[in-house]
Formats: sequence, structure tokens, C-alpha cells
Amino acid sequence: MSEQLNEQEQLQYIANKTSADEQLIKLVLKHEHAFINDAKEDKNGEVDIDGDELVDYVLSRPDVKSNELVVEAILDAEMDYLMDKGLAGYVD
Repeated sequence: MSEQLNEQEQLQYIANKTSADEQLIKLVLKHEHAFINDAKEDKNGEVDIDGDELVDYVLSRPDVKSNELVVEAILDAEMDYLMDKGLAGYVD
């Protein structure tokens, strides 16, 4: 982990890449974190997150008034930000 997460910078980054409303971004990220926190670890202590399941979960929340493309764009932009900062990556 090379840097700490700057939430305001992250929100601005995602908003610039997606043109999504900041409130929607915060809502999507809140539900994403809840989904990840509820995910079960495997025997190695790792959590495998299916992107489609995550998007479906976020869209199923009654307070999310958006569509699949926007939610995917927000989550993709968040991952780009985290990877740029060295805070996340993909596992093959």
C-alpha cells in the first residue's frame, strides 16, 4: 500500500471519469463496501468478488436510482483509482 485513501480525491476522480452525481457515487460505494464486508472468505482468507453479482446487488438496493452501465462505470473508475494509488489490484 503506497498511499492512504483520500475519499474526496477518489470521489472527484470517479466523477470526472463517469460524469455521475457525487451523491450517487457515495451511495454506490457504500453498498459496494457492504457487499464486500458480507462476502465469505475462502480457506486461504481471501474473498472472491464477482463483478456482475456486485453490480446486481447495488442495483437491487431500493435507494439506488440508476442503471447497470452507470454503476459499472462508477465501480470501474473506483478500481482504476485504487490501482493508480497502489491500493488494489486484480488477482488472476
